[in-house]
Order: sequence, then C-alpha cells, then structure tokens
Amino acid sequence: MKILLTNDDGIRAPGLEVLEAIAREFSDDIWICAPDEEQSGMGHALTLTRPVRLRQHGEKRFSVTGTPTDSVTMGMRKVMDGPPDLILSGVNRGANLGDDVTYSGTVSAAIEGALAGIRSIALSQVTSREGAADSDTFDAARKWGAKVVAPLLETPLPTRTLINVNFPPLPGAEVKGIRAVRQGFHDYSRGTVVEGRDPRGFTYYWFGLQAIEHTLDHGTDLEAIDEGYIAVTPLQLDLTHHASLGDLGERFS
Repeated sequence: MKILLTNDDGIRAPGLEVLEAIAREFSDDIWICAPDEEQSGMGHALTLTRPVRLRQHGEKRFSVTGTPTDSVTMGMRKVMDGPPDLILSGVNRGANLGDDVTYSGTVSAAIEGALAGIRSIALSQVTSREGAADSDTFDAARKWGAKVVAPLLETPLPTRTLINVNFPPLPGAEVKGIRAVRQGFHDYSRGTVVEGRDPRGFTYYWFGLQAIEHTLDHGTDLEAIDEGYIAVTPLQLDLTHHASLGDLGERFS
C-alpha cells in the first residue's frame, strides 16, 4: 500500500513523526509532502498568485512552500511515483472539532485527497492546557493511532467522503475507546480578539480561539472528546442544504 503523509504544522512538526510511525504499521511505502512552514488555519487554500517551490529532505520526504492543499497536489502530481492508496494528514497539535474543520488545514489536506478519489483521513491530537505547544502531548495518538486507522482502511466510503479523527487530551492508557460520531457546533459569538501593541507602537490583533464555547450535544465529536473517547467523524464534501432546494425552486420558477 502506497501512503502519502502531510499536515498543516510543517515538515518539522513532531506530529508528523507520530503520523509516520502510525503509517509504518501498515506499509513501508511511505511518502511525505508537507508545508515548509506551519500553515495552521489555512483551510482549503490553494496558492495561485506566486510560484510554489519543492524541496527534498531525504528519500521520499519533501516540503512545499505553500499550503496543505498545495502539498497534497504536489505530492500526488510531482513527488510520488504513482497515485497513493491512502492519504493521512496530521497528527495535528490541537483539536479539529465541530465547525473548526472549515478552518483546518489538516482536514483540508484530507479534503483534497477525497476530491482526487483517494481514501483520506485527518488526525488531530486535542490538547488541554496552556503551554501544550512546548510539550509532547501525542501519547493518545501514538498508542491508539493504528487501532483507529486499521478498520478505516476496510470501511466502505462514498466518493467525496473523508474521515476526521480526534484523540482526547489524555494519556493513552486513560482513553476509554473509540466512538463514531457526528460533527458538533461551536458558539463562535463568544470567541475573543486580543488587542496588543508592538514595540514600534502599532496596534495588532490576535485571534483567541481558546475561549470559544460549545454545546455538548449528544452523539457529537465534542461530547466524545469531553468524555475521554476518540472521535471518528465521516465528513462529506457536498455542502448543499437539500431541504431548502424545494422552497428555493418554487421562488425562482
């Protein structure tokens, strides 16, 4: 099995090492094509207004001066010696739960794979405390990653569908299990924008996502993580609100 790995945290991110260890449980034919620098929050952005450069860091290991979407595109079209059988994106440091999937470069890399007809899985490690960016928080992902991915390799999926996996912020031994759940929803009206002043006296703004609240609706990814379970959520790329088509059709007929 030929596997393409990518992420949005960059080619040097520790989560990519975790992802490679997970992937090697299933294959030795591993290719890596990831952003040269961190691209968190880039969503499904594609670089169109400047050239993208490809750099090799070793055998089957490359970086791209662009977005996660660029990385998947370059990986499939310029790096690999044939199309991948599987695309794994992550392991992201931080949650990609609820509405956050619309911003996530990690999930968007998997979206690009799904658009190409490749089975694609995004994996994220939820963190629970300030300062987590400076410490190793991937124990749950390390111990449970292969256990989660294995059944997903055999599960039938419709076209233009991907899987979003989130590991709870717990040691692997304390994870309660795995749940297949739907996407939850945050209350973004309670997000924060932090204002500051740089050393030259100019005002800047920093978006603070940590204060966003959410409702733990039953059967959602948010609830699963809160209760100590790994959340596995199938996502579809058809964003059409089918229930509204009839009403709109009558208005424009």
